[in-house]
Amino acid sequence: MRWGDFRRSANVEDRRGGAGGGLGLPGGVGGLGIGTIIVLGLIGWALGIDPRILIGGAEILTGGQSRYETPAEPPPSNPSGAPTDQLGEFASAVLGDTEDRWKQIFQNLGKRYAEPKLIIYSGLTRSACGAAQSAMGPFYCPNDQSVYLDTSFFRDLEERFRGCSGKSCQFAQAYVITHEIGHHVQNLLGILPKVQEIQQSRGGPAANQLQVMVELQADCLAGVWAHNSQEKWKFIEPGDVEAAMQTASAIGDDRLQKRTQGRVVPDAFTHGSSAQRVRWFTAGLKEGSVSSCDTFNAPQL
Repeated sequence: MRWGDFRRSANVEDRRGGAGGGLGLPGGVGGLGIGTIIVLGLIGWALGIDPRILIGGAEILTGGQSRYETPAEPPPSNPSGAPTDQLGEFASAVLGDTEDRWKQIFQNLGKRYAEPKLIIYSGLTRSACGAAQSAMGPFYCPNDQSVYLDTSFFRDLEERFRGCSGKSCQFAQAYVITHEIGHHVQNLLGILPKVQEIQQSRGGPAANQLQVMVELQADCLAGVWAHNSQEKWKFIEPGDVEAAMQTASAIGDDRLQKRTQGRVVPDAFTHGSSAQRVRWFTAGLKEGSVSSCDTFNAPQL
């Protein structure tokens, strides 16, 4: 992946090294115990989603109340500046290019694109959606329109999930970041608030199915970014797309469930199967348009 021409974003906040930390685990949420929260955090890490969705869904099933209506206190405004290491610069470059591509796409749709923030941290930090911990994996918080990323996830992606290897991991890492930016796009288009409202009224497998549609659409939107950036820069190198497909497959619900519990439970899917994730990223990469990502009205996911 050739990313040297990408513009570096000014919207990256580097909290590694302790900035923004100082939060402990809560004693419980709604009707959930601390053990359940830890398990859900680990699942969120594996799936790479906003952990509120998992916790909120569990609370519905256990009779607790959803946390969507009660945003956490926003983090203090003490950014530690732009990153200076190579990994931080890479994240800044990918974010910068998503800003440029999505601004143009939104302009073509007659809309305005509001730039999100990317918060990179190590171990633990604050977000407007609550504590951000490395066990949660990358996630998007709509309350502050920010993506939270503990960069150790990239190491886990290669070593634990075997989603990529070598230099091709950079495109897989870009896929992870742009998937979360896809959630920001959904938020700006009004998709996330609408889905969350419906999820709270349904719960159970129906809520999970809606979440699968949301996540597969974010995969597709990551592909839309890659398509438009490729047209601009011709940045994709041999093996890059295959690495992204391998990563999408490695973090499919069916693959992760089989690995962690020895069986597959489709009703519990929140991100989609490996095949579904590959299919929708490929659709966005091939077509390059938001209209190609309508997972909610697709005959088959």
